[in-house]
Amino acid sequence: MNQVPGTKLNNGTLMPQLGFGVWQVPDTEAERTVATALEAGYRSIDTAAVYGNEAGTGKALAAAGIPRGELFVTTKLWNGRSETWGRDGVLREFDASLDKLGLDAVDLYLIHWPRPMRDDFVAIWKTFEEIAESGRAKAVGVSNFRPADLERLGAESPLVPAVNQIELHPLLPQAELRAVHARLGIATEAWSPLGQGKELLTLPAVTAVADKHGRSAAQVVLRWHLQLGNVVIPKSVTPARIRENLDVFGFELDAADIAALDSLGAGSAGRRIGPDPAAFDA
Repeated sequence: MNQVPGTKLNNGTLMPQLGFGVWQVPDTEAERTVATALEAGYRSIDTAAVYGNEAGTGKALAAAGIPRGELFVTTKLWNGRSETWGRDGVLREFDASLDKLGLDAVDLYLIHWPRPMRDDFVAIWKTFEEIAESGRAKAVGVSNFRPADLERLGAESPLVPAVNQIELHPLLPQAELRAVHARLGIATEAWSPLGQGKELLTLPAVTAVADKHGRSAAQVVLRWHLQLGNVVIPKSVTPARIRENLDVFGFELDAADIAALDSLGAGSAGRRIGPDPAAFDA
């Protein structure tokens, strides 16, 4: 089994630096897919209420026979719809996620989007403080938060998010936001770490580094993330690719390799795949 290094979060919790994401995996396939990942050696699983696959994910976790202490489970509050999110609504959604997962507690619970136009993420975070204090989430954090959102939380709450899970890949390296994370003591976690489709993985700069190391394009991009210090959660439903994405600890990129991948996102605002957090309100 690959020995995945841990990232120490700001409350002392140890989070595997490489995990398995289940975005867009139907609930009917989640049990099989997560079981494959666990068999391959993954111990960190990232899901979310809006993915609709917490139940299937939970079934795989229960059937695997892996001690709970060896697993790291993340889920997220879907703070969408038109309602104003108060304490009762947040706790209700959190309880529903635990019930679907079949767990008494998760390792990490995230606010999925800031939705700044609603002006309610600080109120939501106050309930996250309560959840963290209860121990039903070992750590709490956010997803898709911008520097201004993080600064506001810092001004209104003593609890610093343990993680900010953001879109991040060589075409959108998020250097400014990563610098804010480093200053505040927040771990950077990358969703869509391989971009979308095959665009990133077929770029000459990426394939040249892959050929140099005798590795796949996906493996060298994941290695780039790891050497930057990012936590990554690649997603696949293909067993061979699930295993391949975990096999990234037997080689290292040199400075020239890192520079080549860095250059893909240099000199611009980057190429975003997902929604703009400043405007997203689905």
